[in-house]
Amino acid sequence: MNKLIRWSITAALAGFLFGFDTVVISGADKQLQELWNTTDAFHGSVVMAMALWGTVVGAIFGGIPTNKFGRKNTLFIIGILYLVSALGSALANGPFTFAAFRFIGGLGVGASTIAAPTYISEIAPSKSRGRLVSLYQFNIVLGILMAFLSNYLLREAGNQPWRWMLGVEAIPAFLYMLFVVAIPKSPRWLISKSKKAEASKILKTIGSDLDVEQLWTEVNSTSQNKFTGESIFIKKYSFPLMLAFFIAFFNQMSGINAFLYYAPRIFEIAGLEQSASLLSSIGVGAINLIFTLIGVFLIDKAGRKQLMLAGSFGYIVSLLLVASAFFFNWGGLWVPIFLFMFIASHAVGQGAVIWVFISEIFPNHLRASGQAFGSSVHWVLAAIVPSVVPVLFTSIGAGYVFLFFAFMMFLQLLFVLFLMPETKGKSLEALGGELSLKTKLKSNRI
Repeated sequence: MNKLIRWSITAALAGFLFGFDTVVISGADKQLQELWNTTDAFHGSVVMAMALWGTVVGAIFGGIPTNKFGRKNTLFIIGILYLVSALGSALANGPFTFAAFRFIGGLGVGASTIAAPTYISEIAPSKSRGRLVSLYQFNIVLGILMAFLSNYLLREAGNQPWRWMLGVEAIPAFLYMLFVVAIPKSPRWLISKSKKAEASKILKTIGSDLDVEQLWTEVNSTSQNKFTGESIFIKKYSFPLMLAFFIAFFNQMSGINAFLYYAPRIFEIAGLEQSASLLSSIGVGAINLIFTLIGVFLIDKAGRKQLMLAGSFGYIVSLLLVASAFFFNWGGLWVPIFLFMFIASHAVGQGAVIWVFISEIFPNHLRASGQAFGSSVHWVLAAIVPSVVPVLFTSIGAGYVFLFFAFMMFLQLLFVLFLMPETKGKSLEALGGELSLKTKLKSNRI
């Protein structure tokens, strides 16, 4: 196997743990609420969503270790967080202890959305960057599928199956830590730390189309203000900042995390019995994996914008059908079928694009900070939406919830049509300058 691909897959395995950790809780959802006899509001906002609040913190502050200690070292720390969270959650004896260990796992998820895409984008050549960074998303959905499958297989394990469901994550977390030890540091990060010789050695090992002198010039030309306290929040970077905000905002306004967290519950509301609900959840994971593979294949061919357009149309149609199924009480397998359409639309569009796009649009010296901003927006909303879903399902009904998500995806379609640029095939240095220049040109017109 090509070393570049092997290192990209290893970094992307942080996504496998992300997907597994995020979704494994769905199998324990109702067991935990019955065990600790908690209200819908407490269960949604503390027991279920605490990992997501950890993710918010990890996303906000994950850029600090990613910049200071490097992408590789941060990925190793992330593995430790997943391991501690898995073991602690499985052994927890109350909702607050459980929530605390889930919070620790969330820190790993949030930081991984910064460190892994940043690392892969910085070792990948321009022509295949989209495909290689998309391996992160592929591993997320593979982790989701494995979590749904694991939950189904462990549904009758012991007196409290949820402990096995959550504890099994410790195995891939430990293996991931071992794999990360073998990958090199990012050559762009090394150059930003003035370690040219080490960066040169890694570039030669990769077989990169860049030589170290060229990269040294390009990185430093786009990083000339890095010692002046320049940040992503100055006017110069308002356009890439806006792009990162909206792609992250609409990702969660599709309702994807709410659905992944509560898939068995949604299927039960639609009339499926518990075992059929868990089995349908495996179908969700399989559809997600298949269409993510399609997105990974197309992202460097069709481009980021075309995938987002296709995904937006698919979102709107599928969410309107799901809402109709709840409004008009369509029984049987209609809700699972429509939600499979929704998952396919997400996997080809937002799922394949978001982490690639955010990792591309900021200049070298601000990439980790920009990734942290986009991830933070994503995870703040990912924490809020699942927290309120159980209450909304009870108070206004699932139909109105999915109708709202459909409206938000119409707004996403407008964003993609009129604001989102195409980034395929361009170097990171060229994109950083181009999008900053676009901000200046807009300011001059005003």
